[in-house]
Amino acid sequence: MIDAEELYAHIVANRIAGQVATPREDNLSKYARFARRDPEVLFGLDPEGEWTETDVLALMAERCGVSPDPAHRHGQDVIDPELTIRALDALAEVVARTAARGGSVLLGTGHPSRLLEFHAAIGEGLRSAGCALLTPARNSPFLMHSARGTRACALDYVQRVGVVRVYEGAPPNGARDSAAADPGALSEPVHTHSPQPVRIALAALAESGEPLPDLVLGDHGWACGAGRMGVPAVGLADSNDPGVFVGEAEGEVEVAVPLDDGVRSDCYGLLSAYVLQQAGMSR
Repeated sequence: MIDAEELYAHIVANRIAGQVATPREDNLSKYARFARRDPEVLFGLDPEGEWTETDVLALMAERCGVSPDPAHRHGQDVIDPELTIRALDALAEVVARTAARGGSVLLGTGHPSRLLEFHAAIGEGLRSAGCALLTPARNSPFLMHSARGTRACALDYVQRVGVVRVYEGAPPNGARDSAAADPGALSEPVHTHSPQPVRIALAALAESGEPLPDLVLGDHGWACGAGRMGVPAVGLADSNDPGVFVGEAEGEVEVAVPLDDGVRSDCYGLLSAYVLQQAGMSR
């Protein structure tokens, strides 16, 4: 039995919340970029509100626990562990509801080296409860656009969790057709905040006449991209990821869990176990 006190201590000791590694300068930079509607920080959202830099800072102080002081410009920032645990409890409620109805679920991460095991553990719990874990558009090639240029990529799934791989050689027809990618020509899963992967996955379901998922469990562009398309979505988010919290505030993301998304992958194991426990799905 994992109690809140044990979870709190684990979160703080591993800097998942509390004194986290993400510096204040990076947080404020991302809040300013969100206010400017920088696509790299929007994660696929089209916010309805004005969301000035002041608005974003106030929201992040409320939902994530960062310092609300606009004069605090440099050095250490924080994530409130109590808010992390509260959001994990809310995530558990969503997971429990989805399991009770035997719903379909799409999993995806833009931080595969860190967060994949968390998503996979929740997904396995849902699968064991009778939910279908969807893997649409597997190995579908596409061009991923960002401020750093365009990369030829493919959507793939590892442990039924959606990830992006990059072509190390020439992609099929410039990665524009629907032919299956050659797995041997692709990199290991890469870091991305793009909403393109979830859009491709959801479009593939729609084009094949299949229903959209009852839940998307992801982070970054996976959560915001799905929520923007009207699909129920929950997501993990760091203190420099205001898009997920704005999505939650505007009702497009059901739950945003504040945590440092860059610690060792095994450190998140207690969090996924806690979510499954709170959802009544521990094994």
